[in-house]
Amino acid sequence: MKNQWMNFFSGSVKIIIHGRGVERFLNDCTRNGIQIWQVKKMGAEAYTCYILLKDVRTIRRLIKYQECKFRFLTRRGLPFLLQYSFRNSGIIAGIVLCLVTIFLLSNMVWSIEIKGANPATEHKIMQELDRLGVKKGKLQFFIKDVESIQRDLTDTISELTWIGVVLNGTSYHFEVVEKNEPEKIESLSPRNLVATKKAVVVNMFVEKGQPKVERNDHVQKGQLLISGIIGKEGNEKSIAAIGEVLGETWYQSEVKIPMKTILPVFTGEVYKKHYVKIGSVNIPIWGFFEPEYKQKKEYEAERPAYFFKWKLPISYVGKTIHESEMVERIFDEEEAVEEALVIGKKDLKKNLPEDATIIGEKVLHHETENGKVKVSIHYQVIENIVKIEPIIQGD
Repeated sequence: MKNQWMNFFSGSVKIIIHGRGVERFLNDCTRNGIQIWQVKKMGAEAYTCYILLKDVRTIRRLIKYQECKFRFLTRRGLPFLLQYSFRNSGIIAGIVLCLVTIFLLSNMVWSIEIKGANPATEHKIMQELDRLGVKKGKLQFFIKDVESIQRDLTDTISELTWIGVVLNGTSYHFEVVEKNEPEKIESLSPRNLVATKKAVVVNMFVEKGQPKVERNDHVQKGQLLISGIIGKEGNEKSIAAIGEVLGETWYQSEVKIPMKTILPVFTGEVYKKHYVKIGSVNIPIWGFFEPEYKQKKEYEAERPAYFFKWKLPISYVGKTIHESEMVERIFDEEEAVEEALVIGKKDLKKNLPEDATIIGEKVLHHETENGKVKVSIHYQVIENIVKIEPIIQGD
């Protein structure tokens, strides 16, 4: 197979040799290093065979001293194909230009469709898409993949709950789900607001109900904060208490930090490779060498090609290789405590309501054992401490 490909690139011709001493002539060719294959006997004094194009001149020189002659039958290979192409260059150029034009038009954005968005949100989406380069007439090779577009739109436009992005041939389709404000509850059952935990009241906002505590009061878990029973004695009525009580609460956590850690980090060295993928075979077009990185992290992105609306078995593949190395980080005791404060706060925020605020932190004590620093931390938090407690009629 390898020789056939080499013969195609160098060119070969099929000849017929006839006359006396053909076998002697073929042996003479072999001794002079001329490659001959597919030798077939066509009669008593005639043979056909294939030779390389570059050996034709040598054949002409050798046959002068023999009693036989030869003539060409067929020609094949790249040199003859190029010769034919040059002779018909106008037609070939037209065909190539037509295919390139169709290929480019098939990978260009022709339409953008947005469903499920009101006009204001649709306008914001179109502005953001224009910033991202997603617009009519733009080649898809220079546009981010649909996952990145979806992520950018969701992070940038606050009105979106979810947006689906589908690339169908030359068209982008966007399916939008907008954020809807929750419907207000028309009627609420009578209720009190009580404390969820031990705290010091920092601030209160009472919309409906009778406040039972004041700022700076210490409250216990389950204590009544805002009563849903209002009115003078003997003329009382039950309502749904509505309000917010912000209290200062306290948390304590224990964090262990190893004094020696090994972390993978990027060195900043990057090597990029570009491929044309045909089927499952990657053909490199740029970046032919493998970087000599001891440790590396690879990221790959693939962009399919289209011909009109049909997806071709051809795609562009870009691979980015980052050099990484393992770095040993050694903390002293003070650095370990600082790292513990960062980790402790991050872990605490995961368990707090979104509107809670950490207003203070204090290291109670720390100690080193078995190569780790154990840190005990006290936190002060401002959060809403109310809990709904239904009022049972008749109590």
